[in-house]
Amino acid sequence: MAYCCATASNLGGGAPTLLDRSSILSNFNRSSKTSSQLFFTTTAKSSYRKRHFYVRSEAKPKLKDPIAVEQGDASSIDKSKSDAEAVAVASRITYHAEFTSSFSPEGFHLPKAYYATAQSIRDSLIINWNATYDMYEKMNVKQAYYLSMEFLQGRALLNAIGNLELSGAYGEALRKLGHKLENVVLQEPDAALGNGGLGRLASCFLDSLATLNYPAWGYGLRYKYGLFKQLITKEGQEEVAENWLEMGNPWEIIRNDISYPVKFYGKVVTGSDGKRRWIGGEDIVAVAHDVPIPGYKTKTTINLRLWSTKVPSVDFDLSAFNSGEHTKACESQANAEKICYILYPGDDSLEGKTLRLKQQYTLCSASLQDIIKCFEKRSGENVLWKEFPEKVAVQMNDTHPTLCIPELMRILIDLKGISWKEAWDITQRTVAYTNHTVLPEALEKWSLELMQKLLPRHVEIIEMIDEELINGIVAEFGKSDPELLERKFNSMRILENVELPSSIADMFIKPKEMSAIDTSEVSKVSDKGSLADEEDEFVGNTEKEVDLPPVPIPPKMVRMANLCVVGGHVVNGVAEIHSEIVKQDVFNDFYKLWPEKFQNKTNGVTPRRWIYYCNPDLSKIITKWTGGEDWVLNTEKLAELRKFADNEDLQSEWRAAKRINKLKVVSFLKEKTGYSVSPDAMFDIQVKRIHEYKRQLLNIFGIIYRYKKMKEMNAIERKEKFTSRVCIFGGKAFATYAQAKRIVKLITDVGATVNNDPDIGDLLKVLFVPDYNVSVAELLIPATELSQHISTAGMEASGTSNMKFSMNGCILIGTLDGANVEIREEVGEDNFFLFGAQAHEIEGLRKERAEGKFVPDARFEEVKEYVRSGAFGPYNYDELMASLEGNEGFGRGDYFLVGKDFPSYIECQEKVDEAYRDQKRWTRMSILNSAGSYKFSSDRTIHEYARDIWNIQSLELP
Repeated sequence: MAYCCATASNLGGGAPTLLDRSSILSNFNRSSKTSSQLFFTTTAKSSYRKRHFYVRSEAKPKLKDPIAVEQGDASSIDKSKSDAEAVAVASRITYHAEFTSSFSPEGFHLPKAYYATAQSIRDSLIINWNATYDMYEKMNVKQAYYLSMEFLQGRALLNAIGNLELSGAYGEALRKLGHKLENVVLQEPDAALGNGGLGRLASCFLDSLATLNYPAWGYGLRYKYGLFKQLITKEGQEEVAENWLEMGNPWEIIRNDISYPVKFYGKVVTGSDGKRRWIGGEDIVAVAHDVPIPGYKTKTTINLRLWSTKVPSVDFDLSAFNSGEHTKACESQANAEKICYILYPGDDSLEGKTLRLKQQYTLCSASLQDIIKCFEKRSGENVLWKEFPEKVAVQMNDTHPTLCIPELMRILIDLKGISWKEAWDITQRTVAYTNHTVLPEALEKWSLELMQKLLPRHVEIIEMIDEELINGIVAEFGKSDPELLERKFNSMRILENVELPSSIADMFIKPKEMSAIDTSEVSKVSDKGSLADEEDEFVGNTEKEVDLPPVPIPPKMVRMANLCVVGGHVVNGVAEIHSEIVKQDVFNDFYKLWPEKFQNKTNGVTPRRWIYYCNPDLSKIITKWTGGEDWVLNTEKLAELRKFADNEDLQSEWRAAKRINKLKVVSFLKEKTGYSVSPDAMFDIQVKRIHEYKRQLLNIFGIIYRYKKMKEMNAIERKEKFTSRVCIFGGKAFATYAQAKRIVKLITDVGATVNNDPDIGDLLKVLFVPDYNVSVAELLIPATELSQHISTAGMEASGTSNMKFSMNGCILIGTLDGANVEIREEVGEDNFFLFGAQAHEIEGLRKERAEGKFVPDARFEEVKEYVRSGAFGPYNYDELMASLEGNEGFGRGDYFLVGKDFPSYIECQEKVDEAYRDQKRWTRMSILNSAGSYKFSSDRTIHEYARDIWNIQSLELP
């Protein structure tokens, strides 16, 4: 693994279109020998071996050195450390452009410049990565492993350069090579490894873990196409495959020597020794791809290990291929590879469900095999399995990695020969579970039948865990109250609609009641379950023929969330209100049984990516007024801004920074949507996954109401009544989520009408930004003035975008939901626009609706009729409107209370207009939002996980 350092290259003043390969290395080698060894050398203490990485090449003295021409002579390089760093950086970039780039040798265009630049940084990260894990291995420290189906990383280049404190050197080096750093950064595609807050949180956690020097590792899947690339057309959202890997990924290191077998299907047999063994079936191989994650201002570099899937070459059916059966020959390879094609493949079909379950098991099996291999290696010859939880902490990010629990049990029992009791103790002390949702449909359930086919041994283990849980419930509550036990079993069991063990089932057998009617014929029941009327169905002893539909048999399911709670030692929510809902509602019976298991860990975001790097103008102001850059690592320093909130100089600087960011977004919106917007208007943004509970529908209804009222006024009245706004939406609707896609369609239809209405002009614009991702967020968030977090109270676990917006001085309008509650507490009630029903009221309001007692506000009905009138085009919105009508039923009854909260929402928006007209007041509110965001750093969250759940210690490299 010897990476290089040749010296500088074509450093002419103009931007080159071609790179002279013959002079690249020779020109740089004419610089001093000292500068050629500036990088890739670590000066470790005696306990660590030194590494030297450099490549020398022949000098060609006849060629002129462009740096020397510009600066006078080579000796001037030695006089300036920054110049020397720039020369060494340029040398590394040039080396990779020549020798390891995936591009043709001609030219040094921007994509090639990005690729070479990224690989040059990766070299430095590999050195730090090796040193980090050398130390962890030698000290045999306890390590946390974070398993997640999503890691929404965003672009890595600027973050890595900044964390290594090399922004200046790379900026200057690239300038000498003919490019601007900011243009090179834009060439990087966002890694398509996540969808929303779940994946972005995981990525923030990795950044904080590295920055705080905690021994940790991330595990995920290397999706070839990710979720999808979103196009916005006249038809609304359209999906095409992501192309993030088409040009390769310069950050990853493929570890072909690190691979593990993963099995599906087959059967379980009992061996001559009495042990159960899983044999036969479909075998694939998971291969490791490592992505180094650097900490900020530290050498610590941790790892994100992503798994790709394949089959061994022996599984390629050469005979079939040569016989012309090409598809058959490649079938096993295709089946293996498709596991890592798509994030969250559609699961409406059995094939889709099977693929999703394969994905989840692949993540769990490969990761646990890797973790165990590391544990055994560090343990040496004397492996003490009871010490496994003292060296390993496994965190399941939501229920997707639930199969970690039966898989760890299987490995310990079947492969390591450990008893059930000891294996169960080890598993429970190792694994912990983060709950991210209270939505019933998001609390995963899997068909028992499907799981039995795909993972037969795991089902046996889950059945044993379920039986142990049942016995534990009986031991806790006794047998005197069968009805109580039945309620507990219905709520707590892992297996749903599955018969109880015979020893328990006998308790619930009710004696048969004697009846004149032959009870053997009680198949003839009404559709309400009561016996058919005797007079109608029987004449004497003569029975009439009755054809009744069969009573549906409920499907047998595996409740993954319940398995997580039972199998882990900690269950945590991600905001204070969410954690209370988890305890008092979602898992209340478990909480009553094991209150010590339940914790809260309010989410956070990394201040490096989400303000320091993405908002440099505001960051400079914060640094100036807080007296230094300490706030980047210790966000408590942000609170010092409070004492300057009324300072006119700070307010003036604050507004100027916001305007710079708004002007960037004006250009971006013109490029992406074709619409021109005014930077003088309020930027009002809602960007997040499109879902009914997040209530983008409430937002667009508010905009429609606003637009209709504008149309009813003359120009003077409009300007007096309304503040100019640019309303921006972004986010993806899942491909099979029809109602969410209808919401996207409505937003775009409203935009097409409003934006082209000459009566309205710049007073109101409505835009949908296509393919919202991390990089788009990094541009939009610093420019935002009002951000909408308006989910139905009690339904958003936490949210993290609310934290990013607040950190950047954006004012929130929202409900008391998720982390909004804590944000409002920290920034002050006067600096948060609150509306809507509260979480404890929701159940009663739904009941009121079901009883037909709800009377919708006239303004809400006015908006619905306006949509139906065709004011926004010919699309038929009847199904979308119908979801807001009726009193109950699937897809009806306004389950998410859009109608209930609409009056409160539009009245709150009037308060927003009033506040924005007073720019001094608004700026003060903005400053206090940044000042109050200090709590919401992921550094704080990770310290709490490390202390309260993982029991790991910070360990800094010398």
